[in-house]
Amino acid sequence: MKKLAITGGGPLDGEVRASGAKNATLPILCAALLSDQPLDISNVPHLEDVTTTNRLLGQLGADITIDEKYGVHVHAQNLTSHEAPYELVKTMRASILVLGPLLARHGAARVALPGGCAIGARPVDIHIAGLRKMGATIDVEAGFIDAKAGRLQGTRIVMETVTVTGTENLMMAATLAQGETVLENAAREPEVVDLADCLRAMGAQIEGDGTTTIRIQGVDALHAAKHRVVPDRIETGTFLVAGVLTQGRVKVRDTRPSLLDAVLGKLETAGAEVSTGDDWIEVNMHGQRPRAVSVHTAPHPAFPTDMQAQFCALNAVADGVGTVTENVFENRFMHVPELQRMGADISLEGNTAIVRGQPRLKSAPVMATDLRASASLVIAALAADGETVVDRIYHIDRGYECIEEKLAQLGAKIRRLNA
Repeated sequence: MKKLAITGGGPLDGEVRASGAKNATLPILCAALLSDQPLDISNVPHLEDVTTTNRLLGQLGADITIDEKYGVHVHAQNLTSHEAPYELVKTMRASILVLGPLLARHGAARVALPGGCAIGARPVDIHIAGLRKMGATIDVEAGFIDAKAGRLQGTRIVMETVTVTGTENLMMAATLAQGETVLENAAREPEVVDLADCLRAMGAQIEGDGTTTIRIQGVDALHAAKHRVVPDRIETGTFLVAGVLTQGRVKVRDTRPSLLDAVLGKLETAGAEVSTGDDWIEVNMHGQRPRAVSVHTAPHPAFPTDMQAQFCALNAVADGVGTVTENVFENRFMHVPELQRMGADISLEGNTAIVRGQPRLKSAPVMATDLRASASLVIAALAADGETVVDRIYHIDRGYECIEEKLAQLGAKIRRLNA
């Protein structure tokens, strides 16, 4: 099983490029199922989840071509199946995103209940309830969602809780429904907006994305389009935290500062000098130890849950005591015992981690438990004495493109072990 070996040392210093956002790429790939004409997607990151999604689309009958710059051309003209099997779905929750497009365009979908990171309950009930309200007949049995429908009908859907994939699934389905669909309590994440931008390029009529109310006027068909995926705000934030945590200077290029307002505010509170341009962000600690910060996760535009593990690592070496409160997923502190193995002083009280900063952490063998937890362990190791080995890094390969190469560009001593 592959591992990463990281030797803690001095501050990171340098520049790195942000990849395209995984959480935007996956629904956009699935959106190709809505049309019998091709969709060309650029700035696609080379990740395990992207590879799995491409395999899934290929198994459904879509023709997929990847060019040398890793643009993806998807042509779903003649689909041969409407089933997403468990062997592909089990590793990736985002596979549920084929449900809406298949049902809207083909009138049938059979999708295995999804897997992914074990960070808490992420039920698909909201997806199912919304599609039923649009006229679909859906049964859930033997681990599969079986859905059938004639042409879906526009309606008003009030989502019980804010859900990114639920918003995306229902928005895609509504593009081909008859009449207007209104999604209330919709997710506002940048990845939802990016999907809406792609769907508009394909001929969809959508307005209100980025707010809590999205309106979609159904059309008869979508057409060919080209779309460039938005930069990955979580990867960007992870590298910036690594720079702050190591008391260094890190500049991330090909990103978008407006996507990270809440994160950048907290990094400034930690003592970082933050500079931004149209497509870059730089943090500089000038060799100073960061100050502890307190964060509360919540749906966008508040502090993102996908950054809380990284801030646990930052607080572990910061001056003072910081609290990290997780309000989105109930099981997202699995990185805490691993950080404790490295000498972090963290205590859990309900959904809050109380972190008392230490000047340095200590190397230890640790194990990644989910995607963002694995990132927190890697960046914590950069501020630890000795060599830390992070096991089960297949999690990190699902969401970070060439992380060891990018960190090495910043001066990190990191290598991949294939044992």
